[in-house]
Amino acid sequence: MKYAFSTLGLPGTPLERSAALAAAHGFDGLELRAHPEEPLHADSPAAERAAGLRTLTAAGVAVLGVAGYAKVAAAGADEPVLAELRALVRLAADLRAPYVRVFPGGGDLSEADADANAVRRLRAAAPFAERNGVRILLETHDSHGTAAAAARALDRVAHPGAGALWDVLHTWLGGETPERSRQALAAHLGYIQVKDVASARELTPLGLGAGVLPLAQAVATAPRDGWLCWEYEKRWHPEAADLPGQLAGGREYLARLVAAGAAAVQAN
Repeated sequence: MKYAFSTLGLPGTPLERSAALAAAHGFDGLELRAHPEEPLHADSPAAERAAGLRTLTAAGVAVLGVAGYAKVAAAGADEPVLAELRALVRLAADLRAPYVRVFPGGGDLSEADADANAVRRLRAAAPFAERNGVRILLETHDSHGTAAAAARALDRVAHPGAGALWDVLHTWLGGETPERSRQALAAHLGYIQVKDVASARELTPLGLGAGVLPLAQAVATAPRDGWLCWEYEKRWHPEAADLPGQLAGGREYLARLVAAGAAAVQAN
């Protein structure tokens, strides 16, 4: 198993600092939030991308994914969404990242219309992503918050250049057990985002294991050669405790869950 954390937990932090924190605490990679307020994003020039990659490589840290904000199921014309997807794929390719995260964003549409938008756009973008060595991952979020909903669209896309990012919080909020979520995403899973919160109504991020999410069950279903990414949403909850002081404990907690899951498999 490999471990990463999202730079969403370190808003405004220079890339050198994020990479150093990852390396110091045993994380193999970073999920880079691709937003103009962050060090690297879709409009970053080639020189900045190359410098960023050198920084990460020197620290021994990979880029797991580029966390973009394209909304593939949303209303509106296709071309602006497709242009955003292409830009995110190029950024990921320049950073040698295997994944791009996108949102559904179709909450104001009927299920059928939201699905149709997502399927059409992902079908159009997936071949370009595959040619660049990148896979576009639809996050279980908003209009497609459950794994069943994400899989419903991805089954129709049916292209290796498109897959799913399993956000454990949103599938739990949607009433799915981890076992059901993993089964639904069996053919599509890219990687798993873990986090913890106090309740369905109190979503301020907590340290891993300090809340109510079924993380042990989710991790037990994870592929042994896959990635777990800790998304600590400090950017949206400035009152939350700072992430750096929790990284060591979070990494150890995930390793314990992985070990427990492996032991359970061997026992069976």
